Amino acid sequence: MSLPQEAKLRTTAVVLAGGTGQRVGLSIPKQLLKIAGKAVIEHTLTIFQNAEDIDDIIVMMAPGFVPDVEKIVVKAQLTKVTRVIEGGTTRNETTERAIAALGEGLAENEDRNVLFHDAVRPLLSQRVIRDCVAALDRYQAVDVAIPSADTIIVTRTHGEDGEFITEVPDRSRLRRGQTPQAFKLSTIRKAYRIAAGDPNFQATDDCSVVLKYLPDVPIHVVAGDEYNMKVTQPVDVFLTDKLFQLASTAAPRQAGEAAYRELLSGKTVVVFGGSYGIGADLATMAESYGAKVYALGRSTTGTHVENRADIDGALARAHAETGRVDYVINTAGVLRIGRLAETDDATIQEALNVNYLAPVQIARASYKYLAETQGQLLLYTSSSYTRGRAEYSLYSSTKAAMVNLTQALADEWAGEGIRVNCVNPERTATPMRTKAFGQEPEGSLLSSEAVARTSLDVLLSELTGHVIDVRQQDPTAEASASSGFDQALASALDRQGDG
Repeated sequence: MSLPQEAKLRTTAVVLAGGTGQRVGLSIPKQLLKIAGKAVIEHTLTIFQNAEDIDDIIVMMAPGFVPDVEKIVVKAQLTKVTRVIEGGTTRNETTERAIAALGEGLAENEDRNVLFHDAVRPLLSQRVIRDCVAALDRYQAVDVAIPSADTIIVTRTHGEDGEFITEVPDRSRLRRGQTPQAFKLSTIRKAYRIAAGDPNFQATDDCSVVLKYLPDVPIHVVAGDEYNMKVTQPVDVFLTDKLFQLASTAAPRQAGEAAYRELLSGKTVVVFGGSYGIGADLATMAESYGAKVYALGRSTTGTHVENRADIDGALARAHAETGRVDYVINTAGVLRIGRLAETDDATIQEALNVNYLAPVQIARASYKYLAETQGQLLLYTSSSYTRGRAEYSLYSSTKAAMVNLTQALADEWAGEGIRVNCVNPERTATPMRTKAFGQEPEGSLLSSEAVARTSLDVLLSELTGHVIDVRQQDPTAEASASSGFDQALASALDRQGDG
């Protein structure tokens, strides 16, 4: 039976970061290695920072590197992190130090929930966290595991002849353990107290300590997921980085029309490519909620995004008239289809100028204004950015560059509080697309209004460095932002067929 709401125990995440990085071939701990623009441990801590079920976080860091983590915590504003403590020389010793820290100030009969998680598992889902905390309402110990896709063999070494199979266990009963491992503090503390009396005590994880020294305590298993991988080997660094690149993030919707008005009233929004399509719809929406909007385009205001003077002039005017620039959006782009060998120099130069150099120049020109307001730069990519396609070489490659530009600038500008994100719409009904492909079947494309609405949600969120998919598969809305790594592969395969 679940505890009543008022009796819910405090829940602490203990992030175990004692690894040295030797297996990855590093001179620094692998949890400080940068993946997708951030240290691995920052990704992991951010997951718990954003978890509603987690009240506070303690970090157990490799000896000598506590100041490095403290700097990350301050810079990333990870307010739930209460302590960064030097870990021990073994996993067990590190856990014992964490248990001691958790028990400080607690009465003997006072308890709390604790989740132990490997710092080098930066793809943990919120679903797994929720399931672990919920399971602690009923159980004293909880593990996370997934079925084994591989056949597991038991071997024995015979001298110089090498290894030989001695047993092939039934794969249907085998699971691959992950983290977090979750416990009532009183339970894991008791298990370690008993283990301390065993002169041969050693264990590689905490559930095995409970299993051996508290055999009467059932350990419940929560379903993990394949993406909750551990960065251990050099190939893991590469795979994790690619998963971050492929994964998209959901933009949180605002709670009603009043919330949009409250957040946008008095703000200044500059939209390059605002003459028609997504840019025009976004400008109209923002203006309806009280923002001062400058919708700029070649056909309406004579603004050419490939001209740095036009960019500088537009931003300077907006700042002079309103005293601020909060959001800068670039939806301008050209779509030219054809075989590269048959494309003339003028067309190539146009694609590079409009689709790549213009966003770069807009970013450079916007920096000083967005640093004042801690605002956001919003760029757009194409649904084919993960794989170039025949006759799309110019368009796909420049749109792939927008993803890399977004991720790089988000990291580069984090210290100034500037957010940078990239919207990735599925095929959308815009004049640019109609010009390239003609009229397409009704209902086969997203509307530009749907993409504009998600774009507005991205602007008003705290996200930075993210690629936000807008797709047509949500039955409750015309646009949906896919979230979670479990959709990354399917999404990537879909993009191969999108324009």
